Amino acid sequence: MAKMKAIDAAVLVLEKEGVTVTFGVPGAAINPLYAAMKNHGGIGHILARHVEGASHMAEGYTRAVAGNIGVCIGTSGPAGTDMITGLYSASADSIPILCITGQAPRSRLHKEDFQAVDIASIAKPVTKWATTVLEPAQVPRAFQQAFHLMRSGRPGPVLIDLPIDVQLAEIEFDIDTYEPLAAYKPAASRKQAEKAIEMLNESERPLLVSGGGVINADASDLMVELAEILNVPVIPTLMGWGTIPDDHPLMVGMCGLQTSHRYGNANMLASDFVFGIGNRWANRHTGSVEVYTKGRKFIHVDIEPTQIGRVFAPDYGIVSDAKAALEQFVAVAKEWKAAGKLKCRKAWVAECQGRKNSVEYLRKTNFDNVPMKPQRVYQCMNRTLDRDTTYVSTIGLSQIAGAQFLHVYKPRNWINCGQAGPLGWTTPAALGVRVADPQRKIVALSGDYDFQFMIEELAVGAQFKLPYVHVLVNNSYLGLIRQAQRAFSIDYCVQLAFDNINMDEGDATRGYGVDHVKVVEGLGCKAIRVHRAEDFAPAMQQAEAWMAEHKTPVVIECILERVTNISMGAEIDNVVEFEDLATEKADAPSALALLD
Repeated sequence: MAKMKAIDAAVLVLEKEGVTVTFGVPGAAINPLYAAMKNHGGIGHILARHVEGASHMAEGYTRAVAGNIGVCIGTSGPAGTDMITGLYSASADSIPILCITGQAPRSRLHKEDFQAVDIASIAKPVTKWATTVLEPAQVPRAFQQAFHLMRSGRPGPVLIDLPIDVQLAEIEFDIDTYEPLAAYKPAASRKQAEKAIEMLNESERPLLVSGGGVINADASDLMVELAEILNVPVIPTLMGWGTIPDDHPLMVGMCGLQTSHRYGNANMLASDFVFGIGNRWANRHTGSVEVYTKGRKFIHVDIEPTQIGRVFAPDYGIVSDAKAALEQFVAVAKEWKAAGKLKCRKAWVAECQGRKNSVEYLRKTNFDNVPMKPQRVYQCMNRTLDRDTTYVSTIGLSQIAGAQFLHVYKPRNWINCGQAGPLGWTTPAALGVRVADPQRKIVALSGDYDFQFMIEELAVGAQFKLPYVHVLVNNSYLGLIRQAQRAFSIDYCVQLAFDNINMDEGDATRGYGVDHVKVVEGLGCKAIRVHRAEDFAPAMQQAEAWMAEHKTPVVIECILERVTNISMGAEIDNVVEFEDLATEKADAPSALALLD
């Protein structure tokens, strides 16, 4: 045993739990933690420009690489409340991050002291655990419990609040014998797997739905293996996009009201059996339960018991970690295949593939308009970017259209804030992804309002040499809200345009308002403005050259026409298509066109 400050013990535990970098903003009540990190020297730190930005950086860091847990740090009071959005985002998508906040001394907690707020109570609804540690000797065990909880069952965030006097108090602690606690993860049994495969085998037109839990469990290879053994088509959810490559013959589209493919919805509606693994039956995937479930049976596999039956009652539910379940499913499916017990699915797979490759089920991208239509920008991205590209996005017409038109081939190559969708998430999340993986090709995608929300975080990329490409599609509108306001016959308070007096009279973007190029350059990064489709590929080449030279983020701003409605609807059988269908095979997301 050794005598040390409680905060020194906390830093030693963080190191033992695998933490090598943190994101945050120092402050008076959390300075002891910063002093301990500096003195021990084993944990790096990225200085955010906004504490909410730090929480989203931690999210991006976690989401990028299997096994990562991002850590964000802030002082007392508003630092913690600023991170609530990040905690909500992480909780909603089952992402483990650890939020550490400073706090006023224990003796001042009930006296309305400066920046003293009950952050643990505020954070409880959006965390797996939120606690203010009042006894110094409990500090190292609070951190041990935090990592145990974040890794056990359904992953999620934890907040630890540390009064400054607790941090500075001396305790006895032996780090040499410290061990992380083993995570608890429920696992499907052999009998459950046999019943599930038997139920699927009895159906005629089955689908596998692959959710974000498959990616969280690092089980995408098993998901593809199961699909191939059974020869059953797969529909990934938005959070599960990338579990099976877009050009795999068994990937038959995404289903939903917005981030979906026409052929994905059609394939879902043609099915009679749906086997969901690691998914939530989120409403933007299902639409109404009545339409989604009519005429088909369901199996639902989820790590969280209370998720089974939350949206609708499946015909069979299994509480299990996705990887543990898939291991059992694959083992049973192999035995059934070897014994010749599996049904032949060639006709059903061909039917689904036929929709995927049919012009009837495609959306047009090949527009020549100037200013550009957004669909053409995504066509340019598909033709310019390779299959190893990681996309980062959050919410809005930019993200919805991105999911409809882009292509993803690997797990964790679509990093998206799914349920919460806070504006401003994209930039800090992309920076967190870059910290997690210094080598991968990262392309963030934002509309102009998402981009403006936390634009200051670009300075973090400049300061810490965190290069990535940010494609900014600028129509100077809150596009998704404008489109939703059509139901009320209004276009009210959603226009971002104004006559920017600092831009030249002849500048085509003067009426779009904010000069993003100047702002980005003022933050120490590089930016390129693109008006025509033929300029996109050269802009991407220039961006790559600048990143190699300067090691900073590069923004490619694509100027769009002001109003473009993107396909969406209230039901999966009633999605409104606003543009003509594709008329060129080059637009098709088939195996051939994906190579275009």
